[in-house]
Amino acid sequence: MKNSSDYLMGIEIDDKSVIRRNEQIENERRIAVADLLERNYFAPKLAWAEEVTGPYHLLLRIEGDQIVFDLTGRDQKPGRPLTISLIPFRSVIKEYFLIVESHFKALKVSNLSQIEAIDMGRRAVHNEGAEILVQRLKNKIDLDEETARRLFTLLCVLQIKA
Repeated sequence: MKNSSDYLMGIEIDDKSVIRRNEQIENERRIAVADLLERNYFAPKLAWAEEVTGPYHLLLRIEGDQIVFDLTGRDQKPGRPLTISLIPFRSVIKEYFLIVESHFKALKVSNLSQIEAIDMGRRAVHNEGAEILVQRLKNKIDLDEETARRLFTLLCVLQIKA
């Protein structure tokens, strides 16, 4: 059952390990966060979810091979951190970065049809990453497709080490 408070009202990414990002990646991050805050569906289904009510604030971080979702409810009451393995995402994140790099290069020198073809591949990989995220969060958090896509973008941004 969808509740009117099942959404993210704030989101941060903990990027302590990130040394620097190029402007294009930083722009991807800004757009993903803005799109998430504009419209999202995010409904925790864990036991503590009854105690922590939305809308939610999310701090997204990486610890080792784990993605950590630190949630705080509307009343500033924190939930227990939720962790999922990052390992199932590794190959799709690598593929996503290769396509993003090709896309940025193509914008400078390619014709429109080449850019569109690369962008179609980019969307397909992005969708694959979002699907993995939805599956990994199954029985933990309900997400809609667009929320999963934006969160996958943020997971990719967190993977940038230099």
